[in-house]
Amino acid sequence: MGDTSQDTHVKRSSGTSYAMRWKHEHTRLIGIVSGISFVAITLFLLMLYGTADKAVTLVVDGKETVVNTKEPDVRSFLAEQAVAISEHDFVSAPLDSKIRDGQRLVVDHAASVEVSVDGETKTLFTLGKDVESVLRELKIEVGEEDRLSLPLSSPISDGTQLTITRVKREIEEQTEPIAYEVVRKSDPNLLKGKEQVVQDGQEGLLVRTIEKVYEDGELVAENVIDENVVQESVDKIIAVGTKNPVTVLSVSSPDVEEVTRDNVTFGAKQVLKNVTLTAYTAGPSSTGKSVDHPGYGITSSGARATEGRTIAVDPKVIPLGWWVYIEGIGFRRAEDTGGSVKGNKIDIFFDSESYARKFGVKRGYTVYVIGPKKPTAD
Repeated sequence: MGDTSQDTHVKRSSGTSYAMRWKHEHTRLIGIVSGISFVAITLFLLMLYGTADKAVTLVVDGKETVVNTKEPDVRSFLAEQAVAISEHDFVSAPLDSKIRDGQRLVVDHAASVEVSVDGETKTLFTLGKDVESVLRELKIEVGEEDRLSLPLSSPISDGTQLTITRVKREIEEQTEPIAYEVVRKSDPNLLKGKEQVVQDGQEGLLVRTIEKVYEDGELVAENVIDENVVQESVDKIIAVGTKNPVTVLSVSSPDVEEVTRDNVTFGAKQVLKNVTLTAYTAGPSSTGKSVDHPGYGITSSGARATEGRTIAVDPKVIPLGWWVYIEGIGFRRAEDTGGSVKGNKIDIFFDSESYARKFGVKRGYTVYVIGPKKPTAD
């Protein structure tokens, strides 16, 4: 018999080597099979999870609901809930992300807003809920003076129209001349019908501060906010003559009118209108001469003053020695002068001082200047 122990040992050794060799040769295969098994199990579990009911809190435009879904991702879940999504809308999770049990999903739909500003009208999409938030989101600056068609707190809905009017104010100064006044003043030293510029007129200067209001570049209002006279105007003064022209009369001067008074017809070389009459005597109250004065009762022409004949005149108006006819008084002769007798004024001589005082001042008389010869009825 042979050595059975050795035989046994050889057989056992050969079996172990074969097993080890097989294991060595199939380790890679075992690994691949194990990996495939793991993936298959994982996919199976994921499939079971994906098809399981999941409670999801869905918030659409602020309205919150809790729904159960078997949908695996956000896109299919929103489709299941008939929630339409555009590129302008907000979704709190990516559309291809998985739906998780207990998840809170927020969807805000963008509203289309028609914005008119700076000469352009655009349709913009916004997630803002009121005008103020829309302006902030769209980065549209609004100045303090600008005007909005809607209040800042107005809610935004799809199709809202918003107009922004740009308001600008400008301050400018305007100068304006101030017209001078023309003042006419009577001048007794200037002949009637004559005028003379005494003072030249000068325009003044007014500075007016204007506030101009523009809306979208167009002028809509002008307001005067201040006025300041920087230079006063100077009146133009014109002297207007009131002095009656002096006619130099002579015997050869032609008659200007033929008059019949007190049954006497005569020619008048001049007719004086609106003559003022006063009275005087030979006494000291009128002449300053007393009875014992050598010139008492003697006129400036050298004739003795006689009541009913003598009058004092302005020799520039009525020549001395000439006769006149005073309406309501009668014929008188210019024989005297006086310091206060100027122009169309006649001083009538009376013997009685009391009567002279009583005579006073009479105005509006017409006097006919005749000549050096007293007219008679012949």
